[in-house]
Amino acid sequence: MEQKLQSVVNTLTKKKKPRVVVLCGAGISTKAGIPDFRSPETGLYSNLQKLSLPYAEAVFDIEYFRKKPQAFYTLAEELYPGKFSPTKFHYFIRLLQDKQLLKRVYTQNIDTLERIAGVKDEYIVEAHGSFATNHCIDCRAEMSSEELKRQMDDKASGGIPRCAKCKGYVKPDIVFFGEGLPARFFDLWDDDSEEIDLAIVAGTSLTVYPFASLPAEVEANAIRLLINKEHCGDFKQNPRKTDVLALEDIDEVAETLARLCGWEDDLRRLVETTSNDDESDTSSNIDEAKVRSEAIASSITETETKEETKEETEESADIEDLSKQLSGLSGIGKQGKIPKSDQ
Repeated sequence: MEQKLQSVVNTLTKKKKPRVVVLCGAGISTKAGIPDFRSPETGLYSNLQKLSLPYAEAVFDIEYFRKKPQAFYTLAEELYPGKFSPTKFHYFIRLLQDKQLLKRVYTQNIDTLERIAGVKDEYIVEAHGSFATNHCIDCRAEMSSEELKRQMDDKASGGIPRCAKCKGYVKPDIVFFGEGLPARFFDLWDDDSEEIDLAIVAGTSLTVYPFASLPAEVEANAIRLLINKEHCGDFKQNPRKTDVLALEDIDEVAETLARLCGWEDDLRRLVETTSNDDESDTSSNIDEAKVRSEAIASSITETETKEETKEETEESADIEDLSKQLSGLSGIGKQGKIPKSDQ
């Protein structure tokens, strides 16, 4: 692997003021214990396919959310920031910032772990939004994270945050299917794409557009590094001679890059001083991600079942009330009496 990475190391250490852009997906967070979305068996969508949802992605569909917000908020309860610590790769991104090499990190992730690792807001583009801010889906009124969490925790009222102004549903500013990406994503990428010396693509299957198109738009004179489980996207469809493929463990590649660049101690200090668990067992975190994915699916099933039972009970009550009303009218007719309002 060291030989493969040499051109990347040369760019980081020998080129004058190299401009580095990181494009990352859920795979960089699995060692934090957060399930990714598309891995077979362990991924979130794989487990959600077993449910009674119309399709696995419905949990992130804005129209489905309008009808049944419980599915999303069951998921949000499990994935809400504060339960997870950044991985070594997150700290490697922070290290690039501290070395004044990071131009931008474009992330598909909603977990805010880049921020928790200490990457400044100005460098982060959350392409699919995040839990950092929240708005009503109808009137767009903002709700603080504290109030959102308070309403989520209020199970007696259903645990579904509602807008104080219009009573509409409130959700974190995560981009759902059926919603557009933030304008900042497009505005910054237009400029950044032309000023890249090294593009590091990590932990993404490159299947969700428009994010998946970004590696193809990197200028031809830039080096593209793919750190991933699989060969995918433009790296596979339109490979370049200067592409570097590191189809290895993401954190191990980050550690190797740091060592080859002479930054090993810097990375270690960042991890030890910022992480809550200096010696965390990353293999157990991967197992935890799998268990968490299955648990989320189970919780959503339970929530959906409760809602369906509630709806059926309410529907039965409505039918019973209507039946009583019709029975009363029928009785009036048999006695030959006409309501006064109709006389």
